[in-house]
Amino acid sequence: MGFLDRFFKEPSWGVHPDDHKRPAADVPLRILPTPERVYMPLSQHVGGAARPIVVVGQQVLKGQLLADAQGNISAPIHAPVSGTVFAIGDVTAPHASGLPFRAITIESDGQDRWIDTEQVADPFALAPEEIARKAAAAGVVGLGGATFPSAVKFALGKRLKVETLIVNGGECEPYLSSDDRIMRDFADQVVDGVRLVMHAIGAKEALVGIEDNKPEAIAAMRKAAASFSEVKICPVPTRYPMGSDKQLIQTLTGKEVPSNARAAEVGVLVHNVSTCAAVHKAVRLGQPLVERIVTLNGGAIATPGNIYAPLGTLVADLLAFVGLKGDPARLILGGPMMGTPLAHDRIPLVKGASGILAFNAAEAATPEAGPCIRCGTCADACPMGLLPMEMAAHIRVEDFEGAEGYALGDCISCGCCAYVCPSHIPLVQYFSYAKGELMAAERVKLRTDATKRLAEARSARIEREKQEKAEAAARRKAEKDAAAAAKAAAAKAPAKDSGQAQGETV
Repeated sequence: MGFLDRFFKEPSWGVHPDDHKRPAADVPLRILPTPERVYMPLSQHVGGAARPIVVVGQQVLKGQLLADAQGNISAPIHAPVSGTVFAIGDVTAPHASGLPFRAITIESDGQDRWIDTEQVADPFALAPEEIARKAAAAGVVGLGGATFPSAVKFALGKRLKVETLIVNGGECEPYLSSDDRIMRDFADQVVDGVRLVMHAIGAKEALVGIEDNKPEAIAAMRKAAASFSEVKICPVPTRYPMGSDKQLIQTLTGKEVPSNARAAEVGVLVHNVSTCAAVHKAVRLGQPLVERIVTLNGGAIATPGNIYAPLGTLVADLLAFVGLKGDPARLILGGPMMGTPLAHDRIPLVKGASGILAFNAAEAATPEAGPCIRCGTCADACPMGLLPMEMAAHIRVEDFEGAEGYALGDCISCGCCAYVCPSHIPLVQYFSYAKGELMAAERVKLRTDATKRLAEARSARIEREKQEKAEAAARRKAEKDAAAAAKAAAAKAPAKDSGQAQGETV
């Protein structure tokens, strides 16, 4: 089999839903006018929330540091507009729970005045560690949705001597086309970022996987990479979830990432195309991550397309820009398969948000679930080779450990099983519920174990103190007895000496 042949081999896993990407993908990129206010959440990444270093009333410039990273896994937050810090407080999180989390609110001055940035003419002359430092300082995280701090992955790849960089341009989720647009409109930036990531981790080659339903993106990327033999543009079959790291790795390299293992352990590292473009800006231009391309799509949207918008922009402002045909029946942050339902539109755009979907009633309709008929269709579709019907059977009777025995932890929540289920069983909800219960049980176990350790430590301390007291009492008694014996001996000694003296005189 030739190098490119395997890219067009149809995988046996996954599903092929209608992609609904056009016409949104083909509409020219639009730039959102600067919003009146932006709301920058302190948690836009995996790891610890950023720590604010600004105060209410402070004037800030676009790109200025607002909050520092905290801990080994974290990322800083920067101002997406120039203006005044209006508030530091709670906003609604981009999460199905609708719970609040902290954010920095900036009132824009409408001028978008940038900080002074440090541009680098030849970033490839920099040490790999300096590339990672600049990416970390710019707050670059995985923009495909995982939001893991990129510099941490750079360090991991370099430490494990990764030779192949996988660049994810799959964008397999229906309706979404933000990665498609960044490859069409900014292919040179993406390829430059790819090469910078290669330099940072020491990789020898980069394989850019792009689903073959994006011919314009493939052509643009091939043109941009034409002078760099180490960067190979690899069309892959259009198959959901091809954009998942493990599936793309297997398709491009034939390597399978074991359960509970990281991609770097099999010699590859995965970064998204939008992440690579952000690395280009961070390293070569000195610009932090403060804006991104976001897809606005769905039956309720009047003019679907892709918008270049500041982070922190409210979903309401984005919807107002593209217009609505009527009240959306459902709002989703991300794609329809793995995205997050939104409680309302007063929620800010975050780093990992590639799309906002506004569904009409027909798109949002959910068929009534029926009983499992044990057809096995879900198992055939599962890209992880799991048995969803068996896991669901255990979860129905609250046997979460039984579900865990069927590798529940390997489920990537892609939704393929629920998509193909003829009984319309919401399997992903089952698995999310079970994972949550197992995590809660693990937290209880950790607390119980910690309490047990504290009790054991207390008992050991009390026993030790008792032993120490007993030993101290024994020492005091021994010392007292020794002192008494010495005193008695001293009392007898003078009498004996006097008798000896009298004998000598006689």
